[in-house]
Amino acid sequence: MVNAFISFIEKDDLFKKEDKILLAVSGGMDSIVMCALFHQAKFAFGIAHCNFMLRGEESTGDEDFVRKTAEKYHVPFFTKKFDTRYFAEQNGISIQMAARDLRYEWFSELLQSFHFDYVATAHHLDDEIETFFINLSRQSGIAGFHGILSKKGKLIRPLLFASKKEIRDYVKKNAIAFREDSSNQETKYLRNKIRHEILPLFGEINPDINTIISGNIHRIREAEMIFREAIEQQRKKILQTDKNCIILPIEKLKALHPISTFTFELLSPFGFNLALVNEIIASLDHTPGKTWFSATHRLIKDRKNLIISNLKDQKSPAHEPIMICAETRVITAPVHLFFNKIPKDRSFKIDGAASVANLDVHKLTFPLIIRKWEKGDHFYPFGTGHKKKLSDFFTDLKLSLADKESIWLLCSGEKIVWVIGYRIDHRFRITPATKEVYMIKCKN
Repeated sequence: MVNAFISFIEKDDLFKKEDKILLAVSGGMDSIVMCALFHQAKFAFGIAHCNFMLRGEESTGDEDFVRKTAEKYHVPFFTKKFDTRYFAEQNGISIQMAARDLRYEWFSELLQSFHFDYVATAHHLDDEIETFFINLSRQSGIAGFHGILSKKGKLIRPLLFASKKEIRDYVKKNAIAFREDSSNQETKYLRNKIRHEILPLFGEINPDINTIISGNIHRIREAEMIFREAIEQQRKKILQTDKNCIILPIEKLKALHPISTFTFELLSPFGFNLALVNEIIASLDHTPGKTWFSATHRLIKDRKNLIISNLKDQKSPAHEPIMICAETRVITAPVHLFFNKIPKDRSFKIDGAASVANLDVHKLTFPLIIRKWEKGDHFYPFGTGHKKKLSDFFTDLKLSLADKESIWLLCSGEKIVWVIGYRIDHRFRITPATKEVYMIKCKN
């Protein structure tokens, strides 16, 4: 088995012989066999054990057993206790998801702190087949059917070449001791139900069912490569980046067929599930302004576009007013501005760019204030001299909701001096009587 183990690592290019691998070891048959194979193959490794404190003395026994395994192989040993139930309750997730999140976060810390190259888990061929059936019962898209990948970033799965029977035979042949997790027999968990009830029924229909499903998974994985290439081509064609937002033109999206599949694949990287994607598709011809949220992103349906922004970016700018003193020359947050006082003499030339404000310094009252716009705000747009609500000004410019939210105002007292990056107030313009210009440039 060790030769097949080494061949699989080389074939899938999981790691180099000189790399140092951190093994995730529970103490069960699969992870203990993984330790034995790494030792036989003379690879450099360490062992990490998570004690999720879910099975009382049995969990403590697992930890002690894995510690002795590390001592037997003379390799580094790391262990950590987790209050898994509390973490699950606090985050509103299942025990299984909590355990997964806790262990992978800890593994990442160990990789960085102790200079391991990869972390290895003991998933095998039967796990891949069980995962296929789990995803078959969920709305997972095509990615759910490509099976467990042998390598993903810093995570490797070097036992995916072996079936559970092959692992069990190896244990018997080499008289390897391991810990049996009693929860593995409980069918209240979906994976165990598939393992102990559903797959045996398929086995009665066709004893070679595991080989057949494994072959189908391989073909699906190859088909997905073609599928992904087509999706990526469309992603590059129609997704646009504007400031901190991703823009998806509605008409271009509607031209894709099948629209549901393309929309799901384009939006799922931003955390939008199939139910939300179906809602978004149904609204494409409706009134703009509707908003959807995933765990990480917000999507706004504008007149012509779907606008996607990261929720972190929505929370990052400070919304407290910023004071600008007469001596201030530059600020970098919440907007990047340069301030300068210039004599208005014969050499002075007006820069008419929207990113530049030319103001009569003697009409300003310092300190100036930079703040977010609010409902009811109004100003006198340059060139008109007529009072106008900011909301109407934005409508005339056909600004999206995301654009409106990114706007900052420069104010003198209660008066708006500049809608930064768009228009100054007519009352603060320079005139033939202006002696000194207060010039502000906005860095895009």
